[in-house]
Amino acid sequence: MKLTQLLERLEYTCLQGSTDLEIQEIEADSRKAKEGSLFICIRGAAADGHTFAKAVAEQGTKAIVAEEPVEVPEDVTVILVKDTRYAMAVIAAAYYGYPGDTLKVIGITGTKGKTTTTYMVKSILENAGYKVGLIGTIETIIGDKVIPSANTTPESLLVQKYFRQMLDVGCDCAVMEVSSQGLMLHRTAGFTFEIGIFTNIEPDHIGPNEHTSFEHYLECKKKLLRQCKIGIVNRDDEHFEKIIEGHTCTLETYGFSEKADLRAVDPKLITGKGTLGISYQLDGLLHFPVEIDFPGKFSIYNSLTAIAICHHFHVSEDNIQKALRVAKVKGRIEMIKVSDEFTLMIDYAHNAMSLESLLTTLREYHPNRLVCLFGCGGNRSRDRRFEMGEVSGKLADLTIITSDNPRNEEPQAIIDDIKTGINKTDGKYVEIIDRKEAIAYAIHHGQPGDIVVLAGKGHEDYQEIKGKKYPMDERVLIQEIMEEDNE
Repeated sequence: MKLTQLLERLEYTCLQGSTDLEIQEIEADSRKAKEGSLFICIRGAAADGHTFAKAVAEQGTKAIVAEEPVEVPEDVTVILVKDTRYAMAVIAAAYYGYPGDTLKVIGITGTKGKTTTTYMVKSILENAGYKVGLIGTIETIIGDKVIPSANTTPESLLVQKYFRQMLDVGCDCAVMEVSSQGLMLHRTAGFTFEIGIFTNIEPDHIGPNEHTSFEHYLECKKKLLRQCKIGIVNRDDEHFEKIIEGHTCTLETYGFSEKADLRAVDPKLITGKGTLGISYQLDGLLHFPVEIDFPGKFSIYNSLTAIAICHHFHVSEDNIQKALRVAKVKGRIEMIKVSDEFTLMIDYAHNAMSLESLLTTLREYHPNRLVCLFGCGGNRSRDRRFEMGEVSGKLADLTIITSDNPRNEEPQAIIDDIKTGINKTDGKYVEIIDRKEAIAYAIHHGQPGDIVVLAGKGHEDYQEIKGKKYPMDERVLIQEIMEEDNE
C-alpha cells in the first residue's frame, strides 16, 4: 500500500523524502522495523521511539512518522504529525481497509460493568442471529478463535487488525471494552463507534502511571461520547451532568430515575437451588418483564445497558429475555453448581472496593452464612491486603484466607498481612495456604443456605509463583474436588 493512502485521513507535514513509497507493514517496535516498514515513533513509559529513528533507518526502514524532526539520511521519508499515537490509529485503520466503517462497533466504558455488559450484549445479539466479535479484559473472540487479552483495550494496530479479521469471518458487529487508558492513548481513534456506552464513574486508576486526578480520569472517559453516533449513559450516576458535557452524539439514558429513557421498576431478588438472580419490570422506551441469573443492583444496570444497545439492533423482546437468562461471564459472579443446598460462585473482586460491593450485594439475599475465600497478590501494595482483610472480616461470616498470585513473596507473609486487617474486626477466619485445599474446605463445610464466594482470581487460569505462571483454573479445581469426593 502506498504511504499516501495510509496518510489520506491524517493532517501531516512531509519534512523530507517522498510519500510515493510502498509500505508493507506498520511498526511501533524499533526491533521489528525493516525495509518496507513504516516506523511510528511512540513515546512510552520506558522508552521514546524518536531515539530509535536512526537505528531503524540503518535497518532499512525508509519511512518514519514522528512528532519532532529526527536525524536520518536524506533518502528516508519523515512525516511530522501532532500526535503519533493518534496517527498510528488512523494509519492502522487505513492499512486494514477501514474495517470500522463497515463493522458496527459498540464501545463500553465506565469504572464497573464493562466486562459483564459486553458478554450480555454478545449473548443477546447472537441469540437474535447476529455474528458478534468481542474485545475485552478477559479475551478477544473472533469467530471460533479465542485470544487471551493482555490489555482491556489493545493498541490501535491490534484493534484494527482484529476488526479486519472479524469482517473476514463474517461478523456484523463488534462489542468492546474501552478503558480510560485506551481513550487517553488514542487506541480507539480512526473510526466512529455505532454506539458508545458510559456505565458509571468512580475514583479509580488514579496514580503516577495512570491518571493524575479524578477529573483527568473523567475527561478521558468522556471522549467516547465524542466518538460515537449514539451515546447511552447511566442517568443515575452522580456525575451524569459532567459525563455528558461536550457530547456530540445522540444521547439516551437508562437507570432507576424517572428521567431515564429506559427504566427498571419494582426489582425483586430471586433465590433458586444453588443460584441467585434478580427480576424487574422494564419501563420507558420498552415495556416487558426481565429476569437474570446475576444478583444485585449492579446486575440490573448491566442488563439495562445491554437491552438499550440491543434495542438499536431491533432485537425482539422474546430474544432479549431468552438471552439474558443464559448470559454468563467467566469469573464475574460466575455460579458453579456443586450443591442444591448452598450457592458457590467465582468472582474477580481483587481489591477492597470491588470486594465490599460484592459482599454487600450478596448480604441482601440473607444467606445462612456468607463465606468469603480470597488471597492477595504478591509484589503489590500491602495496604490492599489490610483493606481486603478488614472488608471481609466485617461483611463475611467466615473468611478463608488462601494464596492468590504470591509472585516473589512468601504466601504466609501475605496471609499474615490479610489477618492484620481481619483482626480489626470480629470476623472469624481460617487460613489454608494451598488454594485447592482451601476451596475443598469451603465446599465440604458448606451449610444449607450459605453463599460461598471464591474471590480474586475470576477468569484467570494460572498462579504466578517466583516469576513463573503455573496452570490453575478454579473451575478445574472444583471439578477435581467433586470427582475426588465421588471416588
